[in-house]
Amino acid sequence: MNEYATTTQQAGTPNETNSKATTAGYEIASVEAWVTDRVPGLQAPFRWRRLSGGHSNLTYRISSADNTHTAVIRRPPLGTLLPKAHDMSREWACISAMWNRIPVPEPLAFCADTSVTGAPFYVMGLVDGKAWHTVNDVDEVTHEHRLRAAESWIDTLAAIHSLDIDEIGLAGLGRRESYVQRQTRTWYRSWISSTEAAGLDDPRIHMLHERLGADVPEQGRATVVHGDYGTHNVMFGPDARVAAVVDWEIATLGDPLADLGYSMNAWIRPDDAFGDVTEAPSLAPGFPDREYLVARYADLTGRDVSNLDYYRVFNRFKTACILHGVYARYRLGQKAISEAELDAMRARVLRVIDDAAAHADAVWGSA
Repeated sequence: MNEYATTTQQAGTPNETNSKATTAGYEIASVEAWVTDRVPGLQAPFRWRRLSGGHSNLTYRISSADNTHTAVIRRPPLGTLLPKAHDMSREWACISAMWNRIPVPEPLAFCADTSVTGAPFYVMGLVDGKAWHTVNDVDEVTHEHRLRAAESWIDTLAAIHSLDIDEIGLAGLGRRESYVQRQTRTWYRSWISSTEAAGLDDPRIHMLHERLGADVPEQGRATVVHGDYGTHNVMFGPDARVAAVVDWEIATLGDPLADLGYSMNAWIRPDDAFGDVTEAPSLAPGFPDREYLVARYADLTGRDVSNLDYYRVFNRFKTACILHGVYARYRLGQKAISEAELDAMRARVLRVIDDAAAHADAVWGSA
């Protein structure tokens, strides 16, 4: 579902440039002067390399002139943005608070002055690791190390949810209470407002909205909620353990079980009746099932996970509404897209609703 960029900080042969024409979003001279003054070792002129893995945030690897120091620079995409999308200050706040507590890239410098290059940006340390987007990404990981990777992935989520938000300085990241209720209302409004442009409505969305609202589990202690915690937003190091969690731009405070529910939906298994991602990394042999990961999370956090199926339905509902909004914007011509791609997006919206409705029936019984 991720329409946000993922920072992929992989080593490799650089495709380097110092040209303004090809380094989108960055005023080279002013950015290099600003960074040189604030990040020791990074001396201009830099060698710039665009990093892959994201949909829109402009993320580059920058290396000092003598090639002795390297970092990553990140800013929002060009053009008009939604009010809370691509929030660099939120990402910066999260990695700054979590550095030396949770595996995240090292925070090096943040620039809020939009006169430097037209938008806020920040500089972080380069991570020796690789995000997993498809099953092919795990080919180089041996079967015996895949269990280690999965355990490290769920252990890291448990560690995030065990942080004291007041102690680490993230008390102002968002409202703590009624996370699911607020999210359900927000994304249902999105569905309603996008229906005309999308030319698509589905009675099951309205049914899911009613069911979710009528049976909300009591929220426990609020924690940081990443909001998009999957193997696509985690850098796995050479030892197959989590080297860094990235893409914190939609992180907030709320119900940690909502985060866990999202992650378990993303952990697609071969025997799933449904599944939005047919080439998910977790389909590779050697990975444990959800039950193993959920039990490990419960042991580490001491949380009651008996209502997890509710949160999995909630996240599928949310995903369907997000994709529906994206589909509506595509139909309005806000992004060039072929008819085949448009049809595929519509089919994906309906497939996620199928999945949500099937899981809702498992939780509450057939309507």
